Amino acid sequence: MGIEVIVEGLTKSFGNQTVWQNVTLTLPPGEVSVMLGPSGTGKTVFLKSLIGLLKPEEGRVMVDGVDMVGGRERDIYETRKLFGLMFQDGALFGSMNLFDNIAFPLREHTRKKESEIRRIVMERMEMVGLLGAQGKLPGEISGGMRKRAGLARALVLDPQIILCDEPDSGLDPVRTSYISQQLIDLNAQIDATMLIVTHNLDIAATVPDNMGMLFRRELVAFGPREVLLTSDEPVVRQFLGGRKEGPIGMAEEKDEATLAAEQFIALDDTPPRIVPQLQPSPGLPPRQAVQRRRARVLAMWDQLPVAARTAIKAGLAPVQEEHA
Repeated sequence: MGIEVIVEGLTKSFGNQTVWQNVTLTLPPGEVSVMLGPSGTGKTVFLKSLIGLLKPEEGRVMVDGVDMVGGRERDIYETRKLFGLMFQDGALFGSMNLFDNIAFPLREHTRKKESEIRRIVMERMEMVGLLGAQGKLPGEISGGMRKRAGLARALVLDPQIILCDEPDSGLDPVRTSYISQQLIDLNAQIDATMLIVTHNLDIAATVPDNMGMLFRRELVAFGPREVLLTSDEPVVRQFLGGRKEGPIGMAEEKDEATLAAEQFIALDDTPPRIVPQLQPSPGLPPRQAVQRRRARVLAMWDQLPVAARTAIKAGLAPVQEEHA
């Protein structure tokens, strides 16, 4: 099972510019979480802070008893091996074929024999649907295949926590749906804790168990997916609805005069339709995270907004029976 990631009071700045401040959340073990936010809200910075590649000025990130912010460098280095990181562009070496790209972490961080490396690499390539492409160079394949190669490379060290940075960037809607299914299938197979950073609404609607959103240097919310999907918070409704009206502007947040003028525009108050979460592909085991999440959601039932409870009841018959 994946490892819980506890984030407490995290604040990150570059010079006088605060990226976000006092971010507190917990990534539940083995569940899939998504972090949303407009461009420029520091989502990638957040990922790099979790793994210890960037140092926030305040707060802690606790992973398996190690603080990835203030711990000893040796401990951080060792704990980093629990992570698999999928970069936006795949971050593949252009001069290496896919096999060597995916094998790179094994050759760099382990003393495994080449026969064992080959077995692991081929297993991971099969897992992401790339068997037969191991001899190709990154420049010879599609963007979607490069994404999957990057995902395979993130998996070779058997991570218990997987961080995906904009897995949909540069992909068309069809290939985005393929990568979404791939992430759910992966969770079913290895039960890792997963955090996906994205601003893709299709991924947000269909993939995660939990959702969060960054805006105006703050964590707007983080919790079960139904809480954000039914939220009446203006910035959440604007983002999920893809509307111009609301706090998010083209560059940064809108000024008060613009927001005041928009108060006279009638917004659509129709409750959002929550689409079902993706299920593992036929032949794969059920996701172990589902039952753990169900128990966790029931434990916090009284603290959930009414709209979120209604959505959960509609989506989970067992929950409906217990709380009818």
